[in-house]
Amino acid sequence: METISITLPDGATRQVPSGTTAAEIARNISHGLAREALVARADGELVDLARPLDRDTRLAILTAKDPDALQVFRHSAAHLLAAAVLELFPDVKLGIGPPIDYGFFYEFLREAPFTPEDLERIEKKMHELAERNLPNERKMLPKAEALELYRNWNQSFKCELVEEKATEPLVSFYTTGKFIDFCRGPHIPSTGRIRAFKLMNVSGAYWKGQEGNPQLQRVYGACFFTQPELDEYLHRLEEAKRRDHRRLGVELDLFSIQDEAGPGLIFWHPKGGLVRKLMEDWSRDEHLKRGYQLVYTPHIMRLDLWNTSGHTDFYRENMFGAVEVEKADYQLKPMNCPGHILIYKSRLRSYRELPYRLAELGTVYRYERSGVLHGLLRVRGFTQDDAHIFCTRDQVESEIEGCLNFVQSVLHTFGFDRYEVELSARDPQHPENYAGTVEEWENAEGALTKTLDRQGISYKYIPGEAVFYGPKIDIKLVDAIGRPWQLSTVQFDFNLPRRFGLEYVGEDGSRHQPVMVHRALWGSVERFFGVLIEHYAGAFPLWLAPVQIAVLPVSGKFTEYAQQGARELTAAGFRAHLDDRNEKLQAKIRDSEMQKIPYMAVVGGKEAEAHTVSVRHHGKGDLGPRPLATFIADLAGEVADRTAPKPPS
Repeated sequence: METISITLPDGATRQVPSGTTAAEIARNISHGLAREALVARADGELVDLARPLDRDTRLAILTAKDPDALQVFRHSAAHLLAAAVLELFPDVKLGIGPPIDYGFFYEFLREAPFTPEDLERIEKKMHELAERNLPNERKMLPKAEALELYRNWNQSFKCELVEEKATEPLVSFYTTGKFIDFCRGPHIPSTGRIRAFKLMNVSGAYWKGQEGNPQLQRVYGACFFTQPELDEYLHRLEEAKRRDHRRLGVELDLFSIQDEAGPGLIFWHPKGGLVRKLMEDWSRDEHLKRGYQLVYTPHIMRLDLWNTSGHTDFYRENMFGAVEVEKADYQLKPMNCPGHILIYKSRLRSYRELPYRLAELGTVYRYERSGVLHGLLRVRGFTQDDAHIFCTRDQVESEIEGCLNFVQSVLHTFGFDRYEVELSARDPQHPENYAGTVEEWENAEGALTKTLDRQGISYKYIPGEAVFYGPKIDIKLVDAIGRPWQLSTVQFDFNLPRRFGLEYVGEDGSRHQPVMVHRALWGSVERFFGVLIEHYAGAFPLWLAPVQIAVLPVSGKFTEYAQQGARELTAAGFRAHLDDRNEKLQAKIRDSEMQKIPYMAVVGGKEAEAHTVSVRHHGKGDLGPRPLATFIADLAGEVADRTAPKPPS
């Protein structure tokens, strides 16, 4: 009998008969491992436990402890969903059903929309099929037979997929009960392990994501290995709804989006505008401290400029249409970099001027389809805290290091203590998508990698995610409920200096080409503000709060003392609001709490006599009486430290 060699993760090897399955090897290793096994990894490829092994293989048995197993688990849950839908609605046409970050979805074409009651029935049927522990079995069919199967079943979308994607004579299918799906797999052995799931919602989705194709119904489900994990996810989801910046933006009167003006365009109301001013003032001061020079550039420039930069070649789909002015085409700027380049190029620079750091809170305009617009987080007009550093190649690593230090300062100041880092590189299989030579890309990626390594920053390497002009470092902050947000970025660019013919006079008297570093800290003012709202659930730290203290007289008899207190607070530089309405004190406290004002100063007879205030804190309640002067000193210290209290989780 022919034998093959199996190498396990610990380096041990086993000789087994050819055709032995991963499930059999798991049983030989440990019955416990066999019970927990979900899928295997053979020579780096995920495979079914039932797949026969016919050559020497490096093999790992994956359980719920392995992240890769979770994606396979969720893919199998998508098949379970499709099986349940077919039992209840046998005439549906099937689309696709992949795993996603928190679960799975499957697409269906059905004349009637799925109702909430339908989802309840489908979920119940999924549990029934899971209890039956139906096997997920792989079958190989000739392509012609596969097409015939789907034609007889009237599954036109599946026929289309088989025609397009089946390149081998035999086509891979998986069966789950009565359901059979064209699928590469792998899958977990059976449905019995899939218990912790919940169908979430239904949305419309064009077939293959292309407008003009039939619109299918996409049923989404959440899925985890255990019920406690699912419960925790559902709790976080409810918490995310409570923090939704779109709702809080209205309730706290911070910003709006006006239909009359158009989607994706933000109107900053006075309270939101004040927070924005505080953010921008801090940003400008910090930039000046770190050697940046502040500039302003036009919102619209000649289209030829964008031809030179390459944006019309690589970025046209995200740009608004050109505007004709005096028989010349102009373009709303999608980025600030060409404007900064023109400032650099306005005269010949010396090496003594480098690094030359230009910073701008520059408003840009990008065309986003209406379906992806989302409050402050995805808009069509936004202001970037943009900077471009022109430097020598020898200065690049130190400049990138300075940018990363600046990012960490931003996160700390605004109350974020966790972040994730990604290094986005080019896809070597598609060089046509990128500007520059292989050597330039290798040097640029090396500069970013060395800087991250030198600073001891752990990061994830992601090929294929670089922008067209160079590799980049993306920093994702993690908010109070554990969600990552892509905001800060540091990008290397050797392309634009060449396109615009940038030069500097070196120490040797010759002319040389600088390199550029693109850098944004917040990403955009709008997006960062939206994240701040959700991170703090609208309860901003004192230094950022649009109203810092509400002064609340117990009754009209104490209005004069309350006015005096409000004047003293205002004179000390605080944003105080006197609530002298003819309302009961509890109503005033409730309204201040709803507006998430950090502090309340309650004044009555005792306070007026002792020149004190009774202090209340949003979310903490009564802090007791304090002399007004002491209260002002405490507030000043908190603002000076920019203390960011731990946001509610």
